[in-house]
This record gives sequence, structure tokens and C-alpha cells, in this order.
Amino acid sequence: MPRLVIAKDFLGEYAKLQKPVQKAVDAAIGKFAEHTHAGLHLEKLANAKDSKIRTIRINQFYRGVVLAPDTGDEFLLITVLPHDDANKYAASHKFTVNQALGVLEVRNQEGLEVIEPALRQAAKDSPTFLFGTVGDAELIRLGIDADVLPLVRLLTTDAHLDALANLLPTVQYDALAGLAAGMTPEQVWAEVSQQLPVGAAAEHVDTDDLAAAAVRTPDRYVLVSGPEELAQILAHPFDAWRVFLHPAQRQIAYRPSYAGPAMVTGGAGTGKTVTALHRAVFLAGRAGAGRILLTTFTRNLADALTSQLTLLTDDPQVRDRIDVLNVDRLAYRTVADALGRQPALVDDKTLRALWEKAAASTPGFSAVFLEREWEQVILAQGLHQPDEYLGARRRGRSTPVRADQRLKIWEAIRQVTDTLRQWNQYTHLRLADRAAGILAERAAPPYQHAIVDEGQDLHPAQWRLLRAAVAAGPDDLFIVADPHQRIYDNHVSLASVGVGIRGRSHRLTVNYRTTQEILAWSVRLLTGEDPVGLDDEVDNLTGYRSPMHGRRPITKAAADRDTENAQLIEQVNQWLDAGVEPHAIGVAARTGYLANAARDALSAAGIPVSTPAATKTNAVRVGTMHAMKGLEFRCVAAIGVEASTVPAKAAVTSQDEDPVAYRHDMQRERCLLFVACTRARDSLYVSYAGVASPFLHSAGG
Repeated sequence: MPRLVIAKDFLGEYAKLQKPVQKAVDAAIGKFAEHTHAGLHLEKLANAKDSKIRTIRINQFYRGVVLAPDTGDEFLLITVLPHDDANKYAASHKFTVNQALGVLEVRNQEGLEVIEPALRQAAKDSPTFLFGTVGDAELIRLGIDADVLPLVRLLTTDAHLDALANLLPTVQYDALAGLAAGMTPEQVWAEVSQQLPVGAAAEHVDTDDLAAAAVRTPDRYVLVSGPEELAQILAHPFDAWRVFLHPAQRQIAYRPSYAGPAMVTGGAGTGKTVTALHRAVFLAGRAGAGRILLTTFTRNLADALTSQLTLLTDDPQVRDRIDVLNVDRLAYRTVADALGRQPALVDDKTLRALWEKAAASTPGFSAVFLEREWEQVILAQGLHQPDEYLGARRRGRSTPVRADQRLKIWEAIRQVTDTLRQWNQYTHLRLADRAAGILAERAAPPYQHAIVDEGQDLHPAQWRLLRAAVAAGPDDLFIVADPHQRIYDNHVSLASVGVGIRGRSHRLTVNYRTTQEILAWSVRLLTGEDPVGLDDEVDNLTGYRSPMHGRRPITKAAADRDTENAQLIEQVNQWLDAGVEPHAIGVAARTGYLANAARDALSAAGIPVSTPAATKTNAVRVGTMHAMKGLEFRCVAAIGVEASTVPAKAAVTSQDEDPVAYRHDMQRERCLLFVACTRARDSLYVSYAGVASPFLHSAGG
């Protein structure tokens, strides 16, 4: 029976085409899906490196590249490019099945042949070789193609291996890079074998069956059942995450059941949110499924999840079972239902005045100290009596306080909380605490499952609310988090709030958003303490990598703010002139003042601008680094990254007042810059006026 497979790269190129060209592509490949391709002219190129590659005419200027085996009725749509580029690709690339993993791979065979003479010449003068201690059998066991082995044997330096990064299949390059970095073959296999689909047996691989290999490579290829599915895929070409999942992501998202709470961790861009969305739809699609909560930290992130969920499923029954609410909205709705009226939230100015008044009556302790003591110790642990506070651990708080001082602190905090109670006003965290108590008293929680995104940013009171909102049992909580993206001052041990994840924690390591060059630069921003995760274990980014390569980030200095904004305008215009859509460009600043100034400067230069939340507007999105959380762009400009602004002085506790809080605050500021920079897919531009932020020194900027 004829089978049609679409490559992820095909969607990427298709998405860049103008609408008339897309329609021509639709007409051409629609014949494959309808199995009427006999009328198409599949052109075979002379001297092509792969005899199975063909091209098809789209229009006068574009051609499609198709993999068509000599026997069988299977077709793989590889890419669509301008005429000359399509022919060049078709003539130079070769597709094979990885003999160890069974996945479908592509390599630039022509590029490898071009570079071989230089490597051979360098090898003549070298007494040692990069993989001289690893035998051929071991390399083949790790997935290195037998045809590539002679070239691998010529490598003498890391620089020579780096030159192959964009020529070799990703899995083979990763295996070689691991060995070159000092990993043992066993350690390398542990990494590369994550490409194996669940239950796959590498020894049964048929290296001639390309269609079966494509099915075993779900992060790069998808088997299309017919015209309707093809139309659905092409309708949203930018949203490839709906269709293409890495085997590790698919295994986690579609596991039949977890015995209890499960957690997924991983660096920025590793697909944690995508995995969570697929998990939500999977649970909602099961027979007899109950209510499902899909939640996150902020309203903007919840809105983004709603949009993505709509793209992922159009089944009304599935969609109706899922409530998308940020955790503050859940707390607000719960308390409102219990009170029979809308709870009032205290404004920041009024709250600040209350803490200042309390501090005035408590010499030796500032308003900031008292507020943090309340949030991070008393409210975090759900303490209700002075005796409980006297015996409480003060995790993350290094300023020592005696028993008599604790009683004074308790009284000062009580002044604030009593006043709020008298006014019937709440902070968001106090509202979460109240909502948790309300749900805990109910006979049945409102949800059967909860999917929690950005779990690292939630406060213990919010975790108690989520625990009370979901019935304990199989698949009750599915949590995704990254301590390296913790941009709010919340440090939580899940065990302390009744969420046990032992034995049900999974880690993703492959970044599918950002190029390796941007990723490596951004990771260096995090130099400092490795954060403690929700499982009480120190988290690190070992193995964190990207299979994509591109340009290195640009760091640019300016004498003053006007010059910096002028340089920003120049950079944004360069991106626009290169064909980048305005909405695919993001500009991030540490403060709202800097973001507004940049927005005004770009607008005055005739460049359309909007806020980060305005996702349906074709304009450059400009906002604070906090507002960029959960978004992604082709190009990002992080501006105002100077010593006086990053880290923000007001956000960092004095080192003299509390050394532990100071370290936490500094690491949080590093994480915030890291989050902003890793929103970029293709290009990252970082600028500052005056003296560069000390964080840039660690990144080499």
C-alpha cells in the first residue's frame, strides 16, 4: 500500500513560503497523499550521491525534494527549496538507516568528500588520532555508519570533528563528540540510545526499509494517513511540535499510566511544555476521563497554553475536559465560590506601606526582611501559631534569629496579616493558602489529573493548593520544571507539600529551539551555584545540547542609551531585510522603562511594535525579560545588559544582611537573563550602554 512520509525540515521550509507558492506545493504533494502521483514527474539527478533522491516541479522557481526507493511505493517529502538550491541539496545528500538504532539519517555526503583531502593531509603529520583507542566494532555499535568510518579515522583534533557538525547525522556526531569529550562507550550509548523508540530492538533493524526507519524517527518524520491528515499538518507548519516528538518525549507523554505524581525536568527548549500538552490531551482522550487541570504560573503563560492546546486537538470532548487556569486564577475562583463573592486583592503600594509600618515597630529588621520571612518561612510552611514558628527550619534564610527575636518578628507579621484580614483583602499567596484549606475540607477534589507547567516558580502555598485540587492516585500530578529557569523567589521541596515523585522523575536533554552556539553561550551565563530542584537534588545541565547549529551570539557595546537604541534599530532592520517576520523578533529588557524606551525608538523608526502578549499581531514584540517567559522567536535582542541594570539592584538582597539570600537572588538574576537569551531560535543579539553586566564576562561577552 502506498505510504507518504513528511520530514520536519519540509514543514520548516514550507512555512517560509508565500501563500501562492504554498498552494502550488499543496497541489503537488496532494497527489502523493491521494496516491495519484503517477502523473508527477519524479526527476532523477545525474551524479547524485543518493540514487533514491528525486525532485518534483512546484512552479517555475521552486522544486520539492523527494526520497523514492527504487522498489516499493513509499515516498518521503524531504524539503521544498528554490530551484537551484533544491537540485544542490538533492545531488549532495544521502539517506541511510542507522545500523545500531534503526532511525532514518541524512548526511551531506558531498561535503564530507570535499573535506576529506584536508583531513587526510593533516593526518599524515599527526602521531595521534582522536579515536585511536576506539575500535571499529565499538564505533559501529554506537551507530557510526561503516561508510563514514574511514573519514572518522582521519580525525586528529576536536576542531576537525567540529567541522563535521553540519555534515554528519546528528546521532553520529553526538556519539563522536561524547567519545572526544572523554565519555566511555557505555556512557555514550546511554545517551544515543535515547533515540530508540520504546520497546525497539536494534538487532532487528532492516537497513533497506527506509519507511520503517522513518516511523522509528518520530522527531524528524511523520507517516501521513491520507489527504485529511496532510491538510491538517500543512495548515500549521510553524507548529511542528504538534506532530514531531522526540522518542524520549513521546515515551513520557504517552505512557499508559504513572502510579502517582511524575516530574519532567530539562533545560530551556527541551520540549517540557510540549510533552505536558501531549500528556493532557492523552489523559483527556481516555475512556471515562475526568476533569483535568492544565496550570502554570502566570496568566500570559496560561493564555499561551490555551492557544497551543487548541492547535493540538480539535476534539470538543477532549478539549472540554481540560481547564486551563494559571494558579492564581484557580485560587481566586476557589475562594470566590466559597465566599459567594469576589475576593479583594491588596495593591502593591498599600501592602508595601503595611510592611514599612511593621518594620518601624521592629528595630533591626527591614520591611523586605519581614515580608520574605512571612512568604518563605511562615506561609511556605503553613505555620499558624508562634510555637510552630519558634521550632521551624528557616531554609534559605541565613540571618540568624534568636527565640525572643522570632516572637517579635511573629508579632510584626501578625500586624500585617490581621490588617489584611480586617480589610478582607488578600495577597496572591494568602489567597492560594486560603483556597488550599477550602479544597482540603471538601469530600471530593474538583480534578482527577493536573498538568503543571513551570513548576519551579510555584510557591509552597500554591503547591498545597494543587495537591488539594487533585485526587491522590495514578496520574494525579504531571509536573514539568527547570530550576535553571527559576525567575521568582520560590524554593520548594515537593516532598514537604505531600507530592512524592521518587522513581517517577524524567530528564530531557536535547534542546530543539536554540542553536548549539546560542545554547552554549547562554549556559555560561549560569556560572555559579547549581540550583536545587523540586526533588531536593542538585540540578545540573550535564548532557544538555542542541542538534542545530548557526551563528554565534553578537554582543555589542554602546556609549549611551541613544546609541544603543540606534544600534538596536539597525539590527532589527537587518533581520527584517533578511526576511524575518516582525512577530518572529523579540526584544527583551530587564525593566519596563528600558522596554518602553526601546519600543518608542523602534516605532519612531517605522518598525511595527507590540507587547509580548500580542501574539496575533505581526509586529516586533518588546517587553521585560519576565514577560518573555514561555515564548520563542527566530531572533532575540536582549538590551540594557549593563552593570547598573543586570543584576537589578532592587531585586538583590544585601550580602551583609543575608549572604544566602544574596546568592539566591544573584542566581535568580542570572536565570532571568538565561531565560531571555534562550528564547532565540536562530539569532541572539545582546547589547549594553556603558559598562557590561558582570554576567556577560562568564559568557565571554
